[in-house]
Amino acid sequence: MIETIRRSLADLLGEEYLAAVCAARAALTGRPIGEFEAIARQAVDFYPAPFAHRQEALMARVGQQVVPPFADSLDGAPTGSYRAAQHSAAAPLGGLGAFRVGEDGRLYFAGKSEHYHIPLGHGFPGYSLIENAKALGIPNATHNNTRGYITRLLERRLIAAANGLAPDDPALEEVLAAKKPGVLSCVINLETGSLAVEAALKMMLARFYEIDGKPCPYRGRIPVFLVIADNAGGPAGNYHGTTVIAQTLRGLWPDFARKAGDAGLYKVVGVPINDAGAFRAAIETWNRGPYKTAGFCHEIILMNYGGIVLTKEYLQAAYAACRASDTPVLCDEIQSCAWYDGLFLFRKYGLAPDFVSAGKGFPGGCYPASRLLASGAFDSLTQFGALVTNGQEELASLAYLVTMEFLAANGPAMEAVGRHYHAGAAALAARHPAVCAGVEGDGHMTALSFADVAHAAAFCQAMNRRCVDISAQTYKPNCPPVALTKLPLITSEAMADRLLALFEEELQRLEKEAGA
Repeated sequence: MIETIRRSLADLLGEEYLAAVCAARAALTGRPIGEFEAIARQAVDFYPAPFAHRQEALMARVGQQVVPPFADSLDGAPTGSYRAAQHSAAAPLGGLGAFRVGEDGRLYFAGKSEHYHIPLGHGFPGYSLIENAKALGIPNATHNNTRGYITRLLERRLIAAANGLAPDDPALEEVLAAKKPGVLSCVINLETGSLAVEAALKMMLARFYEIDGKPCPYRGRIPVFLVIADNAGGPAGNYHGTTVIAQTLRGLWPDFARKAGDAGLYKVVGVPINDAGAFRAAIETWNRGPYKTAGFCHEIILMNYGGIVLTKEYLQAAYAACRASDTPVLCDEIQSCAWYDGLFLFRKYGLAPDFVSAGKGFPGGCYPASRLLASGAFDSLTQFGALVTNGQEELASLAYLVTMEFLAANGPAMEAVGRHYHAGAAALAARHPAVCAGVEGDGHMTALSFADVAHAAAFCQAMNRRCVDISAQTYKPNCPPVALTKLPLITSEAMADRLLALFEEELQRLEKEAGA
């Protein structure tokens, strides 16, 4: 069962820092320092019982009209593709926890956590500490060379968590000084997951191409990126962001990628899903002649390709082959970070990546804020090599710390709910074999598999009409037909059971229509 905790800014950030903040605020405003000291020590209930109880009550009303519709025809100024995809009826008028009220006045369940942004839901009470920080005058805007105390504190906390250490473990100092492959020891603060991945790709390419006069150990070789292939052997099984190079990794910009390959700039090679032998063969093939593997980029749960899970055995074998061939590994945890006890899924697999991209979930939807955790062995970029002006925002870093504090207290309980939901979904699929083919994914990131694309699309459309936000991936060729979910971590077992009951009603209807 999820339990609340109470924390103040002083608890999270330390008395010494808050004393300096309060003195600065008093000097700036001319008001008594005691007024600000009281705010610094004001404890906040992160998940009070009334908030939790309201979640249970709202779950019973999903799909109902709770307020009059907002009748407005404002179209904005979108591009054509955004206009075609827009569903204003579901656009938010307000949100609370795992729910939002759409412009149509109906109550929606955020079945994908608003595309992975809100692990703790809308309006999580713990984030009220951000308002306290604002009241103390802690500014959000800083820059690369004026990274504030909160951001510096967060960097250390992330490195500690990524290495399985408590924040106050003396071993952290040794880790921070390390320059060894597979030991995450430094952080680049960015704004989006795409930029976090881009920074890793830059560090990989810096071993082949000069960026600022530093030596390139593989100058003259052709860099080859290994990525997860789709079931047809193409590169569409992966997703690593929206920058141009990252998009070529998944098969977009094919003419650009082909010309880059023909010119010997870089090459993208897909490796089969969960085939360790094929991975070792790829390492052998692409480390001969003019070629050199520049990096292996992977997610653990392919939430953009059927929710397929890469196995521990496969990834451990792939990592061993990469280490033996001096091939750095990027573990892209933009989607999975913050959804597991211990914060990072790669730790449960016993992996030692050279780069880890993190974001989306950690700042809880309060700010766009991603991070790249990197091995000091690949620390090759200048300050401006991965520059993002707003990447060092202090309040965004505070949102990370709030999320991490709550998950540290509730990780095992939240994982238990995830296991309960996944098992329930598997049992549900087994009861409806005429349309369902099983489940993919893991925990809160569970995907319901279907026999064909038509049934997957029909199921998701039906659930969307019932105000449950889930989706089917119908835009990728060869993609397994699944209904993707990513439940907020504050979902209780009772809420998950209610969601599964709604799923069952629609599966029964689909079976009836199919004559099963």
